[in-house]
Amino acid sequence: MMRADFAANGSMLIGLPPDDDPDDGDGAGRSKARAIFISDLHLGTPGCQASALLDFIKANPSDYLYLVGDIVDGWQLRRRWFWPELHNDVVQKLLRRARKGCRIIYIPGNHDEFARRYFGHQFGGIEVADDAVHVTADGKSLWVTHGDSFDGVIQCAKWLAYLGDNLYEFTLRLNRHLNHLRSRLGLSYWSLSAYLKHKVKKAVMYVTDFEEAVAHEARRRGHDGVVCGHIHRAEMRSINGVLYCNDGDWVESCTALVEHRDGRLELVHWIAEPQAKPGSAMVPAAVT
Repeated sequence: MMRADFAANGSMLIGLPPDDDPDDGDGAGRSKARAIFISDLHLGTPGCQASALLDFIKANPSDYLYLVGDIVDGWQLRRRWFWPELHNDVVQKLLRRARKGCRIIYIPGNHDEFARRYFGHQFGGIEVADDAVHVTADGKSLWVTHGDSFDGVIQCAKWLAYLGDNLYEFTLRLNRHLNHLRSRLGLSYWSLSAYLKHKVKKAVMYVTDFEEAVAHEARRRGHDGVVCGHIHRAEMRSINGVLYCNDGDWVESCTALVEHRDGRLELVHWIAEPQAKPGSAMVPAAVT
């Protein structure tokens, strides 16, 4: 039997699961992953790629599904209510997946911090925890956390984080218009926000500091690696001997971290064509 114990601080320790957990019937014809990690869905915002996300969930069953924070964007919903039917479909699909035997662990982030008062509780079979420890099939111990506690802006100047969130939403709106024009010209999708992050020196330093801080804490806790989200930058690399994995986001990159049946970890990018679902595919993510 798999084991899930809650520590006093709300952390969840998860042991090795059996390989014969029931499938939920979705993803016929595809191999079943052992675990999938996704974060930063930002349901409740126009930027959420809910259609691609729903296709991904339907096509990729797993024993475990980790929701690594910022699943629902409470910050934006408090300012302006936005909840189309497709976002409701995502929630319903997650609940159905849990009912059919998938172990779903929800680790709230800063945008859905309202859920942090429910550590140790379940909602429709979805378990809420402060963080978790996932043990891979080949025995690696991975600490799973959203990562906002390592963000100095969030911890020391939350008003600045709110300002940055508004600017990011503005950038996404502008990006949608730019990419609409690019699509008419036959050009591929281009991310303005990612371009700015890579060009601004302080932004690059912020990302590097964040990654190193999270990896250092994972090592201090005695783990082989860490899985996080928060900064919307998909990455998988070794930092001072610790495996750092950031599963990206479902606003722009549409990426996820997948553990295969043999314990191999892979960062993937979900490509979905709205008008041609047979062309949907999960491919290795091109990350830097």
